[in-house]
Amino acid sequence: MLKPTGGWGYPGDTEILFPIRVAPSLRGLRGPTWRKLVDQACRAPADSIQELGFVLLMIRVNGCLTCHTDCYRAMRGCEACAMMAVRRFRGDDQELMEAFARAQEEVADYLGLNEVPPMVAVKDVAS
Repeated sequence: MLKPTGGWGYPGDTEILFPIRVAPSLRGLRGPTWRKLVDQACRAPADSIQELGFVLLMIRVNGCLTCHTDCYRAMRGCEACAMMAVRRFRGDDQELMEAFARAQEEVADYLGLNEVPPMVAVKDVAS
């Protein structure tokens, strides 16, 4: 089945950076810790530290910064790319959680916040 195409014949879900709307499709790809993280990121308010931290994590896992219109990943679309990247991630879920915590801290630093608000701390996700 062919997906609807966006401009230039690419799938309609191809964007420049990881779109949060793709996150629910990643939920079942790893263990319970990963599922909780995805669920919490999907429920987080728009533009929250948690949502932005998850997007930054996925940009890094997917390699979005090296994606361009002529690459295979762009031709397949963001959802297929993200699913493949999460499946191929060689670390365990705890490594993803640690990377998520660092991403949240970086977003908070960039926004000039003193610390990541407690409601989005990794310990809350991992329990």
